Amino acid sequence: MVLANILSNTKFSDPGSDKKPLIISGPCSAETEEQVIETAQRLAKTGKVDVLRAGIWKPRTRPGSFEGIGVQGLPWLQKAKALTGLPVAVEVATKQQVEEALAHDVDILWIGARTTVNPFSVQEVADALKGVDTTVLIKNPINPDLELWVGAVERVRNSGITKIGLIHRGFSSYGNTEYRNAPMWHLPIEMKRRMPELPIVCDPSHIGGRRDILQEIGQEAIDLDYDGLMLESHIDPDKAWSDAKQQVTPERLAEILDGIKWRHERTDVKEFNSALDKLRGQINQIDDEILLLLGNRMKIAEKIGLYKKENNVTILQTNRWNEILERGIAKGDKLGLTKDFILKYFDAVHLESINRQNRVMNEGK
Repeated sequence: MVLANILSNTKFSDPGSDKKPLIISGPCSAETEEQVIETAQRLAKTGKVDVLRAGIWKPRTRPGSFEGIGVQGLPWLQKAKALTGLPVAVEVATKQQVEEALAHDVDILWIGARTTVNPFSVQEVADALKGVDTTVLIKNPINPDLELWVGAVERVRNSGITKIGLIHRGFSSYGNTEYRNAPMWHLPIEMKRRMPELPIVCDPSHIGGRRDILQEIGQEAIDLDYDGLMLESHIDPDKAWSDAKQQVTPERLAEILDGIKWRHERTDVKEFNSALDKLRGQINQIDDEILLLLGNRMKIAEKIGLYKKENNVTILQTNRWNEILERGIAKGDKLGLTKDFILKYFDAVHLESINRQNRVMNEGK
């Protein structure tokens, strides 16, 4: 595959064809030359992998953990590339790392989540990329801040890089969840809406943190029209020097990929398109009615704000708020709506009501 077309080929042009995903795989960390070469050869043998990845420099949360083999691992990737024909990708976080990776013919650079979160670091990488013709993938920042992700893309684009893609690897969240990093699917969906020209790859390994849910996460990403997947693979996952629980053998990787239903965004089947248009028309009509009702609700909230102002009553009344939530959750349950959705919906409506009442109560001050 010609490197310049790797990302563009993930966007299928024939609406009736099967989606051609970009599959990036390889060990979390390059550990030894033998490990890198064998992993690459076994991945290539599956016929399902487009790009070989390996961590050379590993930014760890705490010192003392394995932080990557360093520059000595780059020739191993060169050799793996020569033996398999697979282009190679590594993570970079500094000017020196960019220069060393490019000097060793690394084809794709990616900016990691811990770097994306820091505009100074992103700018250092972007400055090192000026005048370079390469492909750069940008992971979402660790924290759920879409503007940081957008800013990283803009900085890299301003350096002259034209082949840019996104990697969704999940976000840190408070408390225990089934994920290592919560997917927060609404954020990458919004990123796709803002930058539809950029292909986006999902990283189930870092979202899940464990191998038993990789296929489930990958399927959800493909169902959301992602352009590919990045999955970590190791010849002996349980003995990996980093992130052992989320890695799979090349052979297991092939099974996971075979188990995913690869869907396409559009179809030329007239009956399907006609039925879909009718259903979408119904949704549009309902959405219009919902917006009209919400507008009326806010007008009533403003009237309540006036009464509270005249009677010197606070905006927030906790008992009433609890009553609204309990009533909404019970009503929503009967309608098949989840508690999580009801809470998010009423939180948004309540915040808008508070803003309206606050504006009314403080007019003329």
